[in-house]
Amino acid sequence: MLVSYRWLARHVDLDGLTAEGIAADLTLSTAEVEGVERFAPQLHDVVVGHVVKRDPHPDADKLSVCEVDVGEGEPLGFLGGLRGLPRWIPFLDRLAERRRVIAPSLPGFPGATGHRDLDDLPDWLCATLDLLDAADLDGADLIGASVGGMLAAEVAAFSRASVRRLVLIAPLGLFDASEPVADLFALRKPEVAALVSSRPDVYEALLARPDDADEVEWQITNARAEEAAARLLWPMGDRGLAKRLHRIHAPTLLVFGAEDRVLPASYAKRFADGLGGMVRRSEIEGAGHMPEIDAPDATAAACLSFLAP
Repeated sequence: MLVSYRWLARHVDLDGLTAEGIAADLTLSTAEVEGVERFAPQLHDVVVGHVVKRDPHPDADKLSVCEVDVGEGEPLGFLGGLRGLPRWIPFLDRLAERRRVIAPSLPGFPGATGHRDLDDLPDWLCATLDLLDAADLDGADLIGASVGGMLAAEVAAFSRASVRRLVLIAPLGLFDASEPVADLFALRKPEVAALVSSRPDVYEALLARPDDADEVEWQITNARAEEAAARLLWPMGDRGLAKRLHRIHAPTLLVFGAEDRVLPASYAKRFADGLGGMVRRSEIEGAGHMPEIDAPDATAAACLSFLAP
């Protein structure tokens, strides 16, 4: 006779009891349990998500573009950083413990195309607003990282009602010639990881090809993300955001890595001074330009504390 642990838990309080402990108690008190079998013990860190939208890929007949959300509770949007979301990350898992996380793909970044139709910042802003509308995130809390932080700030400035509360993680968009932002596009690929992350090995693992992915398709995906970022950010200069920060009235949390080598430390104060509403700042120790990658637990904790009811 086979008995499922989960089935048993629906009928008996098993709080604090392991399958092995239950088997031992049953053997001693009633009938001998021959053994405990665990299915797929090699699997770990599995995330169950809800595919809320699936559309045909515009450039490939055999591919689809999906929008995925995980977790429960109020919806929380996330706009990814320099390379988008080539795969799910632990930072989003931590957020999903309390919120329903929705991470739409920006044009050209992993999971989407269409970046070549966007010629200037207004085009990108409209595309981002369309994404938020399609994902039912209009008026929800929004987190943006790096380039995603810049776009999240632009959304909050141009369309105040679209964002309830805002979290900007190492946002780009400002520029001071006396303290310039690091020019990411002037670097060779082997130099990028050490510049953007305090944990280059984790960053490189994020971009590594999954075992079930086609090598050529994966290279195209990463190249497309680089091209999309360049179309939006090139040259690494002033995008005009400083003139619009005063329009952001949504309560805002600014998150910066203590070891950020892309943004000078003074940029946190520049953002805070320019915002038109309530602002808090959080510095993540040991993190570089990508706190959500370098220190996922600490960064998620700061976000969830700020976004708590």
